[in-house]
Amino acid sequence: MKIYKTLGMVWTGVALAFASAPAVANDMDVLGQFLEQNFPVQNDPLEAFALNHADQVEAQAALAGPLLSSQSALIFNNKTGEVLYQKNPDRVMPIASISKLMSAMVVLDAHLDMNEPITITEAEIDRLKGTGSRLSIGTTLTRGELLHLSLMSSENRATHALGRTYPGGMSAFVAAMNAKAQSLGMTSSRFYEPTGLNFQNVSTARDLNRMVAAASKYPLIRKNSTSNYGSVWTANGRQNYKNSNALVREGSWNIELQKTGYIREAGRSMVVKANVQNQPITIVLLNSPSSTTRVNDARKIESWMLQRRS
Repeated sequence: MKIYKTLGMVWTGVALAFASAPAVANDMDVLGQFLEQNFPVQNDPLEAFALNHADQVEAQAALAGPLLSSQSALIFNNKTGEVLYQKNPDRVMPIASISKLMSAMVVLDAHLDMNEPITITEAEIDRLKGTGSRLSIGTTLTRGELLHLSLMSSENRATHALGRTYPGGMSAFVAAMNAKAQSLGMTSSRFYEPTGLNFQNVSTARDLNRMVAAASKYPLIRKNSTSNYGSVWTANGRQNYKNSNALVREGSWNIELQKTGYIREAGRSMVVKANVQNQPITIVLLNSPSSTTRVNDARKIESWMLQRRS
């Protein structure tokens, strides 16, 4: 509003100056004289006014926040506890594979043997969305290897097998997921299965910020979620895996923990705990239209934080 008031005063003054100027006076000369008298600067007054206005608009944009494609977002400073930016932070939405962070915490809380071999069975076949997997039926990996693939590459069969082999079976695993969520104060979150393929796995950006904070206390979750490569032997031979997050694959960000997610109902989503512009922040992005816009939103946040510092 201050910008508009200032502009209004300027143009009112300009109008008066024009009214009192001779008809033969050059329009730009009159405007230049008015600005020179009212905004004395060493440089050209027209240029100075334009630059001053541009600076004010840029400052307003920096305060307003980045223009993001994601339907819900939150940027949290982990050092100060300040919410730097939020967009629909309490909207309950499907979270897809971001659910796997909760699954990982439940597995690790149970102090299960990470070297125990687990075989992929037909129970791991995705009959909900019909997604495929390179973990063929009959593949045997350790629990630790399955956890790695679950967090790094969002491997659904690996996550499902972790839940199925939990003490008490899948129902006990899902109950533990919801109990963990409640203990973290995630009051708007619900889990129906461990992978996130079910759109009824829901949360909010604010709740997910709490989940990221909790998950980052597990060294193995931090390590696995930011790992960039994995190779395992399956029933169909060796399979190589990479991280599902382009920011990790590119290697330009200092990321402590991350998880991506996608199903049709959830859009492209992501949580990242990283050091951005020398600030320890958590970024939550939910329901972006595409993988490209999801990553672009993160980059816009990086640019916006640079603006805020300058």
